Amino acid sequence: MLRWLALFLLLVPGLAGCENAGPDADPDRPARVLCTTGMITDLVQRVAGDQAEVHGLIGAGIDPHLYQPTRTDIAALQRADIVFYNGLLLEGKMTDVLVRMAGRGIRVVAVTEGLDPQLLLEPPEMQGHYDPHVWMDVAAWSQAVHVIVKTLGDHRPLAAETFASNGAVLRQELASLDTYVRDVLATIPAEQRLMVTAHDAFNYFGRAYGLEVLGIQGLSTESEAGLNDINRLVNLIVERKVRAVFVETSVADKNVRALVEGAAAQGHDVRIGGTLFSDAMGRLGTYEGTYVGMLDHNATTVTRALGGTAPAGGMQGRLAGGDGEDGDGEDPE
Repeated sequence: MLRWLALFLLLVPGLAGCENAGPDADPDRPARVLCTTGMITDLVQRVAGDQAEVHGLIGAGIDPHLYQPTRTDIAALQRADIVFYNGLLLEGKMTDVLVRMAGRGIRVVAVTEGLDPQLLLEPPEMQGHYDPHVWMDVAAWSQAVHVIVKTLGDHRPLAAETFASNGAVLRQELASLDTYVRDVLATIPAEQRLMVTAHDAFNYFGRAYGLEVLGIQGLSTESEAGLNDINRLVNLIVERKVRAVFVETSVADKNVRALVEGAAAQGHDVRIGGTLFSDAMGRLGTYEGTYVGMLDHNATTVTRALGGTAPAGGMQGRLAGGDGEDGDGEDPE
């Protein structure tokens, strides 16, 4: 049932009969575009350039699974020409609001609607529910650029070539990021290629880059981890001599720290290898507050913590705490 609901929500733009879905009646006014998560906002800003006013709703360190829109958010949604959201039920409590906005003539678009359905993961323990964390696979997430380019071009045809050009540049940058992530993660020794995190946000990351990933909580942080879940993972960490586990910026770290304490009680020293960006990016205005910086940080942090080789400053030498001279990121630890 949940799978069919997710597919229905991806089709909302086609069902709405939106009066705002056509070309912009006032090409002299920048299009008003609203995005849910930072990962979407960053891509849309890059494609739109100065042709749109692009704003995001869900900021750094905020969990989109649990986010409830404020009155200010609702007002902003009502003023928007276009709303981009992830879809696949990532936005959880916002889903009903987004459906209502579509019904009022606002173009509401799931950026995952252009993905090949065969790319979507449906973990066996969450049968009927697609994993929404597609942005963890850079190559898959780059397909969202096509959706953004087309949607903005349909709304503002006179700028369609600009959107297409910006999108091509962005996709090339994402291709370079994908290569970097793949190359550094490949240096992790085979026996250490197990990544344990706070919740199941990294399944696409693991599939794309050859890591086994385990989360304490499920796909949504609305689920609670029980004592049996903690004990099972502790035993696995001890058995496989896992050297590091990871916390996330948008999820409380108590369960991960329980793993560290449980392993210590069995005589195995496992450390917290770093803080990863999962459902939210870094602070606005930092390198880690961009999609490229977010994935650069994650790949570099995981690689170094699990015994691989990666430059401290990451792909561009800009990671906070790294060796790059222009590091402008925020160290999340």
